[in-house]
Amino acid sequence: MKRFALLLIAPVMIAATPLVAPQSYVRDAAHSQINFVAESRLLSAHGTFDRWDAEILFDAEQVEATSLKITIDAKSINTRIGMRDNHLKSNDFFAADSFPSITFVSTRVNKTAENRMLVTGDLTIRGRTKRVAIPVRLNFFDAASNTGRVTGQFVIDRTEFGVSFNPPTNPIESEVAVQFDVTFQKPRA
Repeated sequence: MKRFALLLIAPVMIAATPLVAPQSYVRDAAHSQINFVAESRLLSAHGTFDRWDAEILFDAEQVEATSLKITIDAKSINTRIGMRDNHLKSNDFFAADSFPSITFVSTRVNKTAENRMLVTGDLTIRGRTKRVAIPVRLNFFDAASNTGRVTGQFVIDRTEFGVSFNPPTNPIESEVAVQFDVTFQKPRA
């Protein structure tokens, strides 16, 4: 009986061996950007956000353990036209005084192919949160330098987030294309 009990316990002990936890990374600000394109009758408005942070927990061996939180300063919107940027910060669009942050918090990461993931999470704009699934490409990860890069693009319906201003003389499409290119690295001490 004792011998049988030891055989049952040994596999449990091996299975209970802790896995290596994902490592913490931050974005490399000089090599990262979030861009968007909003189409209207008169113009394709290209823009970016100048101030944002990313908290990343990443494990190259077990990407499903990855998590991420992005916080964007809504007032940092930049389309290179000051008057348009001020209008985008107003209550007609982002209401940046009332809702100063745009956030994305991942809830699940699935590996879909070699160097490809689907990151599902909650996107909050103007106080409204919607679940989105974002296809992501892992361009590279170098364990020796603790540096990696991810890219991707997706489309959101701005009206689902309460960004519904639509002037009759220049109608704006509801769908907005979002593109990101993020290099991440270990935090500097």
